[in-house]
Amino acid sequence: MLIDFFYALRSARLPVSVREYLTLLEALDAGVTGPRSHKSVSLDDFYYVSRAALVKDERLYDRFDRAFGTFFKGLARHDEPLQAIPADWLRQSLLRELTPEQRAALEAMDWDTLMQTLRQRLAEQKERHEGGNKWIGTGGTSPYGNGGVNPRGIRIGGPGGNKSAVKVWEQRAWRDYDDNQELGTRNLKVALRRLRKFARQGAAEELDLDDTVRATAANAGWLDIKMVPERHNQVKVLLLMDVGGTMDEHVARVEELFSAARAEFKHLDFYYFHNCPYDHLWKNNRRRATEKFDTWDVLRKYNRDYKLIFIGDATMSPYEVLQPGGSVEYNNAEAGAEWLRRLVQTFPDHAWINPEPQGVWQYRQSIALIQELVGGRMYPMTLAGLEQAMRVLTR
Repeated sequence: MLIDFFYALRSARLPVSVREYLTLLEALDAGVTGPRSHKSVSLDDFYYVSRAALVKDERLYDRFDRAFGTFFKGLARHDEPLQAIPADWLRQSLLRELTPEQRAALEAMDWDTLMQTLRQRLAEQKERHEGGNKWIGTGGTSPYGNGGVNPRGIRIGGPGGNKSAVKVWEQRAWRDYDDNQELGTRNLKVALRRLRKFARQGAAEELDLDDTVRATAANAGWLDIKMVPERHNQVKVLLLMDVGGTMDEHVARVEELFSAARAEFKHLDFYYFHNCPYDHLWKNNRRRATEKFDTWDVLRKYNRDYKLIFIGDATMSPYEVLQPGGSVEYNNAEAGAEWLRRLVQTFPDHAWINPEPQGVWQYRQSIALIQELVGGRMYPMTLAGLEQAMRVLTR
C-alpha cells in the first residue's frame, strides 16, 4: 500500500525521492507514531509523519494534502471515539424553499441596524436556536447564523450557500495559489507575452550574428566577432490576488494564470487580499493573521513603473467596498474604495482580471463599483480579455 502511496505522490508532481520514502518506513518501524506493539497507525498520525518525511517545502503542503486526501478517500477513521452530542443540537432544517414573493418579503436591514441588532442578540441569547426569524441559529430567515435564507445577514459559523452574507464570523483557512501549476495550453503565456519589453543589460556575453557578419565583411573576410549583452524582459509586475470565499470556485484558473505570470515575468511580486484590498496584504494564506504587509508600505516600496494587475471576482457585499468596518473579517478603519483609489493612483498602469463570466457582471453591484474605481479597466479571464488587458498596460 505504501508503494502505491509513494507513486500517487509522484503522480501529483511532488518531488518525493526514494531516500525520503525509506525515511518514512524507518520512522514507522521505529514507532514514531506510537508504540510498536500497536497493530495499526491512526490516519492522522500517519499524515503528519509522512508529511514531515516526504515534503521539504511548505509551499507543497497543499499539493500533498490533495494527493493524500485523494489516495485515502473513503478510508474510515476509527481512531477517535465519537462524543455524544444532543440530537437537537445536530439537527438543522433543510434550506426552506421560498417563493420569490416570500424572499422579497424578507427584511433586509441596513448596515447600522444590522450591527446594532447583532449586539442585542448576543447579549440576550443564552442557548442554541434553530429556525425562526430572530435569534442567532441555524435555518430560518434570521439575519444571524447559518444554513438559512436572508438577503442580507451575518453568517456565524457553519457553511454558507446563498452568497448574501455581509460579514462572516469565523476563522477560515485558505490555501496559497500554486505557481507551479502546469497549463493545459500555452495560450495564457502567449497572451501575457504582449506585456514583455526587452532590453540588453549586463556584460557582453551573447553573439551578435548580424554585427559579426558586417564587421567580418568590412575586415576583408578576417573574422571579427561582436558580442552584445543578453536581452532581458524589463517589465515589472505587481500582482494582487483575491483569495478565499467565492474565489474558491476559480482556484484552478487563477493557478494557471499565476503560473504563466511567474514563467513570463522575471520582475514579479505578489500579495493576497480577500474580496477588497484594505490596510494590509499578505503573502502566505496560512499565516495571514500574523504575517501582514502594511498596504502603505507596499505603495511606497514599488515604483510607478510597475504594472499593477488585480485578479479577483469582485463579488461581495457593497458594504465591503464602501463602508468602514465593512470587511467580512475585521473592522477596517477605512473603506475598501479608499485603498483602491490609492493603488490605482500610485500605479497608473493597472488592470483588473475577473474570472467571473462577463455575462453576470451586470447583476453584481460590487462589480460595477470596482469597475468604476479602476477606471473601467476590468477584463474577463479569457484569452481575448487578457490580450485586451495587456494592450492597455503597454500603452
